[in-house]
Amino acid sequence: MNKKALLALCIAILIPVLSYMFVRYAGEGAVQIPRRWLVDTTITTVQDSKIVTDTVWHKTANIKLVNQLGDSVSLYDIQGKAIVLDFFFTSCGSICPTLTKNMAKLQQSFMKGGDTRQKIDTSVVQFLSFTVDPERDSVERLKNYADRFGVNHDNWWFLTGNRDSIYNFAFEQLKVDKFSTEPVDPDFVHTNRFVLLDKEYVVRGFYNGLDSVSLKQLARDIGTLMLEKEPGSKPKLPFDPGLMAIFFVIAIVVVVTVISLLFKKKKPAQNM
Repeated sequence: MNKKALLALCIAILIPVLSYMFVRYAGEGAVQIPRRWLVDTTITTVQDSKIVTDTVWHKTANIKLVNQLGDSVSLYDIQGKAIVLDFFFTSCGSICPTLTKNMAKLQQSFMKGGDTRQKIDTSVVQFLSFTVDPERDSVERLKNYADRFGVNHDNWWFLTGNRDSIYNFAFEQLKVDKFSTEPVDPDFVHTNRFVLLDKEYVVRGFYNGLDSVSLKQLARDIGTLMLEKEPGSKPKLPFDPGLMAIFFVIAIVVVVTVISLLFKKKKPAQNM
């Protein structure tokens, strides 16, 4: 095989390999995983004469309340989903109806096709709305409020219960007043913030529930979290074997084609 044929062969092999590397690594870099927000502590150790710092992220503690259907539920009942939370009260005449309306739109955006009609995909995200006026917001009142906005009760809970538990959850666990540009009254949680938790109950974002740009970012972040690997999991191989096999087949086809063309060019013309 001459130098030109060898060069063509190398190029034929490198093209699919480089294409794979681009898809594998450049593609990953284009997806921005939502950051973790709340830190419990940092642990500093020395490994191989190097100082290594590990961050212990705050995991939201469990809370048990009653939803609009009269069921006793807890945060940790929700498994394998992203979670979006907000705070409201049914007699609110200012921002609460808009917040609920916007969250209802967000819920409707997670649709899946069906044989007869589209249905909301309840496997991706769970919505939670905590009343900050539990003394007046009974189960019946919450149910009527939810029905007013046409929500799907399967993956959206309107929650009531002990007032101290709800307020402690808002300020001590979710830190709704932290990183906020507007003050949040500790005596009455009246905030426009939506909070995003991942499958491990770690806060992954705060969003303005009244702002369309912020809500679009929230929708994107929910989808991105579903692509995130489980904490501590490591791929068995540094590449996707299925994707690599496809590129390998392409490489073989290209190589065979190039070699065939080269041999055809070298083949002497037959005498007439």
